[in-house]
Amino acid sequence: MSEIIVITSGKGGVGKTTTTANIGVGLAMRGNRVALIDTDTGLRNLDLLLGLENRIMYDLVDVTSGRVKFNKALVRHKKYDTLYLLPTSQVKDKSAVNPEQLVELCKEMQKDFDFIIIDCPAGIEQGFKTAIAAADCAIVVTMPEISAVRDADKIIGELGRADKENIKLIVNRIRPQMVENGDMLDMEDINEILSIDCIGQVPDDEMVVTATNRGEPVIAMKDSTAGKAYKNIVGRLCGERIPFYKPPKEGFFAKLKKLFGMF
Repeated sequence: MSEIIVITSGKGGVGKTTTTANIGVGLAMRGNRVALIDTDTGLRNLDLLLGLENRIMYDLVDVTSGRVKFNKALVRHKKYDTLYLLPTSQVKDKSAVNPEQLVELCKEMQKDFDFIIIDCPAGIEQGFKTAIAAADCAIVVTMPEISAVRDADKIIGELGRADKENIKLIVNRIRPQMVENGDMLDMEDINEILSIDCIGQVPDDEMVVTATNRGEPVIAMKDSTAGKAYKNIVGRLCGERIPFYKPPKEGFFAKLKKLFGMF
């Protein structure tokens, strides 16, 4: 029986869909059969991040309305042949799919996949309630900013009210220098506020933008720090004990060299 994971966030722009794409690719790279379901109806973007936007014929609303079977709407990834996308509609609104329909769909799909990963709309409206309904596990994505963490706390509360107990955290777009300078929340602050198990700390990395524009998830890029962080996240989801990377503190002489321009 496959595991159903919903990836959610309190606000937009924190990297929720990027996280969905990279975790999906990472699990497929390990040989798992993975289905990604985009439930952000009206604002779909997961297809762009996977480079599949030109291959879509049917969508989630077509499936839940009974127009086609789910396997007809699935789009197979061009490079990772165990990874599939079920895109949603760009023209319908989030009320087009209800929680009961998504639960039924996931039950049907479970026999064919090791992981079903649901990309949830940001916020706590109807789309959120639909996306979380079938999930065994929820991953909350946030950034080390007070507004993003506050919204994540609200999402965690809503998940608790929906009886979702298995909740994980990913902190995205961390800038170590800003954290060191006290201009960005550090992990101790975030853990104290949210009090859930953190499975990923993803550094801010310009290669994410490059990868997104190419439709190639950054996890496949060898020199990307964010890609390495996503690989570690996938490993932790698969039960591996992977320590978090702690950047070495800059020594006195290194700081002195920088001060005098001696690199």
